[in-house]
Amino acid sequence: MRWADIDSLAHVNNVVYADYLQEARVDLLRLHVEQPVDGLVVAGHQVRYLAPMPFDAAPVVETWVTEIRSASFVLGYEVYREVAGERIVHARASSVLAPFVLATGRPRRLTPEEKAELAPYLEPAEAPTAEFSTAPAAAASYPLRVRFSDLDPYGHVNNVKHFEYFQEGRLAAVRPALHGIEARPGLVVAQADLVYRRPILFRHEPYQVRTWLTRLGTSSMVVEAEILDGTVQLARARHVMVFWDLAAGRSTVPTEEVRALVTAALSPGC
Repeated sequence: MRWADIDSLAHVNNVVYADYLQEARVDLLRLHVEQPVDGLVVAGHQVRYLAPMPFDAAPVVETWVTEIRSASFVLGYEVYREVAGERIVHARASSVLAPFVLATGRPRRLTPEEKAELAPYLEPAEAPTAEFSTAPAAAASYPLRVRFSDLDPYGHVNNVKHFEYFQEGRLAAVRPALHGIEARPGLVVAQADLVYRRPILFRHEPYQVRTWLTRLGTSSMVVEAEILDGTVQLARARHVMVFWDLAAGRSTVPTEEVRALVTAALSPGC
C-alpha cells in the first residue's frame, strides 16, 4: 500500500483496488503458472467493496480461477487485512480474461495446454452478473483525454485506467453541482461493474464519457456510464454509490436539496 492510494475520504480510493487486482493477477499468471497464457485482455470486472480500507498494514489479495471456458476464464479475488488476528475483507471481485492475438486484433480459444495450466488454481464459483440499462438520449458529458502514460505494453489504455476515467466523468458532473452545499455528504462506491467493448487508443482528440443516474434510493444511487468514440461504445460501467457521513463513518440519508441537485446533474434535460 502507498500513501498516494488514499483519497480525500481518508481510505483507499475505489480505483486503486483495480490496481491491486491487476498486481495479484499478474503475479499469479506470470510467476506461478509455468506456461502463462500470452496476449491476455480483460473483458470485464466486477468489484464489491465491503469495508473502507485505511492506510495501515499492506493488504493481501488472494487470487484463484473460478471458471475455465473455451475462449476465456474467470479469476476470483478477495482483498483483506489481518488486524489483531481478525480477517477483515475489504473487497471481493472477479475478472473475465480472454486470450488475444495482438497481430490480428482478434480473440482466440484457450489451448488444452493452457487450460491444464489453469486447472490447479480452479475453485468453481458463480460470478455475479450486472444488468445495464439502456443509455438515455441525454446524459452528463465529459471530454476524456488519454495520457500517453495510460497505455500498457499492448499499446492501448490499460484496463485499470477505465476505473479512473469513469470516476472522472462522475465527479465532473456531481462535484460542481454540490459545491458550497453545507450539508453535502460524501459518496463512496459500494459496487463497480465494468465491461470492455473495444480498446481505447492514444490520440489527441478526446473521447466522450457519458454518465447518467439510473436509480436514486434512500441512501444510495446507481450511476451508469459509457465511453464513446463518436457513436461507437468502447466501455460500459455501472456503479452503486452510497451517500456517506464522513464524521460518523457510515451511510447517511441526503437532504432533499442534495437529492435534487444530484438528479439534475446526472439527468440533464429531464
